[in-house]
Amino acid sequence: MICSTLRRVGHVHIYLVRKASGVSKGHHQQTVGSRPAASEFAARGASGNVLELLGKSYPQDNYSNLSRKVLSRVGRNLHNQQHHPLWLIKERVKEHFYQQYVGRFGTPLFSVYDDLSPVVTTWQNFDSLLIPADHPSRKKGDNYYVNGTHMLRAHTSAHQWDLLRAGLDAFLVVGDVYRRDQIDSQHYPVFHQLEGVRLFSKHELFTGIKDGESLQLFEQSSRSAYKQETHTMEATKLVEFDLKQTLTRLVTHLFGDAGAQDQIGWAFGLGLERLAMILYDIPDIRLFWSEDERFLKQFRVSDINQKVKFQPLSKYPAVINDISFWLPSENYTENDFYDLVRTIGGDLVEKVELIDKFEHPKTHKTSHCYRITYRHMERTLSQREVRRVHQAVQEAAVQLLGVEGRF
Repeated sequence: MICSTLRRVGHVHIYLVRKASGVSKGHHQQTVGSRPAASEFAARGASGNVLELLGKSYPQDNYSNLSRKVLSRVGRNLHNQQHHPLWLIKERVKEHFYQQYVGRFGTPLFSVYDDLSPVVTTWQNFDSLLIPADHPSRKKGDNYYVNGTHMLRAHTSAHQWDLLRAGLDAFLVVGDVYRRDQIDSQHYPVFHQLEGVRLFSKHELFTGIKDGESLQLFEQSSRSAYKQETHTMEATKLVEFDLKQTLTRLVTHLFGDAGAQDQIGWAFGLGLERLAMILYDIPDIRLFWSEDERFLKQFRVSDINQKVKFQPLSKYPAVINDISFWLPSENYTENDFYDLVRTIGGDLVEKVELIDKFEHPKTHKTSHCYRITYRHMERTLSQREVRRVHQAVQEAAVQLLGVEGRF
């Protein structure tokens, strides 16, 4: 998808889009109580090893950076588990689009794709969206790479090019997406995204508009494999208005009143967890992965539109530990440490904060101090349990990240 205009409204990304023509796909490159071993941090292997994932084999190379924790989430598909809160949100959005947007023959205008593989090529995730080769969004520190040519999708937009090329002009894509990120109650390395795309032909967009037959979708300008022509102001305003109406109707439905050739269109992306946390008053993103019956039974409703207010499980006390270390001279990113903590501590880790930075005046070495909050969602943790996990984090940081411990 070639994006010529981008605005951000809350957590909604709004694009004016046009499907590229003539673009070819080239070859692009715990258990608490026993101390987790540092070797459990990553599933990456030496060049020549092979990763089996979702029934396919992928050779490993120096780009591979999947942690075992993240791999354990692949294939869970929470959005397809009946009566899970993410499934409820997805079904409510589907119901809205099926009822509000009907095609010429009385069938739903929008088709829905909610079981596409999360393993995509780097071409699908980046190049098909015209993301430059040197763009910071491609960094290993922000993504989960299977190898140099495949990755876990960072957004459902990775499927736009294929679906548009298949001739679709109105569709929803729902799936799990993966990003290396900070650790707190609002962020998790896996979350679920719902994306909508709709395209309009010139006739569809300008029908009913005064002097519409004289209006054009694009200005007279040059086009290359890296940039499309500029949209006309008339086309841009009409598509923006249609998108605003679409999102307003969707939000009202959920919350109540409170680039194709010779086509133009819009696309939006919504995080299902963020919607569910607001709609159902769920305070911590880790809860979506809980298998605790006290959590799951609250969402077994006979009507997907039934109001549900999450009743919190008992709030168990937190155990807080700090960790300080000198950073290596190169190749360290905060997301590497967050990923390590998440892998070893699992969902016992509620939050990780960088609380202090210090540069030694003589050696110019930099020290980081992080505060790790441990809290079990279903029972009280003991200091002894946490000490074992925390010590494993310390050892793994030294062995795998090359830091010099100050503990």
